[in-house]
Amino acid sequence: MLAIAVAVSFNAWQDLILIAIRDEEASHIFLVPVAAAWIAWMRRDALLRCQPRGHMLGPLLIAIGWILWAVGYHQDIECFWHGGAVLMAVGAAISVLGAEVLREAWPAFVVLVFLVPVPGMLRQSISQPLQTMTAHATQSVAEIIGLQVDRWGNGLVVNGREVTVAEACNGMRMVFALFLVSYLFAFITPLRPYVRLLVLAACPITAVCCNVIRLVPTVWLYGHLSAEQAGRFHDVSGWAMVVVGFLILGGIVKVLRWAMLPVTHYSLATSA
Repeated sequence: MLAIAVAVSFNAWQDLILIAIRDEEASHIFLVPVAAAWIAWMRRDALLRCQPRGHMLGPLLIAIGWILWAVGYHQDIECFWHGGAVLMAVGAAISVLGAEVLREAWPAFVVLVFLVPVPGMLRQSISQPLQTMTAHATQSVAEIIGLQVDRWGNGLVVNGREVTVAEACNGMRMVFALFLVSYLFAFITPLRPYVRLLVLAACPITAVCCNVIRLVPTVWLYGHLSAEQAGRFHDVSGWAMVVVGFLILGGIVKVLRWAMLPVTHYSLATSA
């Protein structure tokens, strides 16, 4: 069923892979299957108790997905086109596995939303405030550690050189990957619902913190080394920030525990 659903909408899946390869802002797409599998694995005990039973919810999801996929394809609405293909695949799985599997592992299905590239208008609405916030924070942190940095709007200048990472200051190349990390952290850790919401709500702050950690040394490199060397560091350090984001979220949970707040459940099965 899953193979048939993917075959029917193969053009959309092929386009998703090409976007993930060519667009740095969508490279987190490759992490989504890993995240879904990880969440499902953490709930394996509950899933093993589920009896596969067909359910009419599956064909309904397939039908809705097919409509979205067809409308998106003919009307050139990419989020419908891609989202419909993903929904058809989910519907195909539920048609065979049943609603019980969906109930036990719903976070693994919801995370598939991250497969759909973010529309340009939404991307811009997120990028503009993050760009300003990150540029301010990067300048402040750099000056605290003794690095003289001037700011012109959302651009940064160090050692008389204009830093050509102004676009990266909005965190857009990381924010969706970090939101995915936040979501994964929230659902592989046996957290109470309010802590999960806190982890997800803190994602923009986590993205800004990670981007500042990344940009301060990048700014110094742009001011003292070649643009090629600095750009190489900037690109490589992006994926390292995913690990840093995990550590920041773990630190938030540790602080809550230190404050003696009820943070975790005994098991993921009871917190799902």
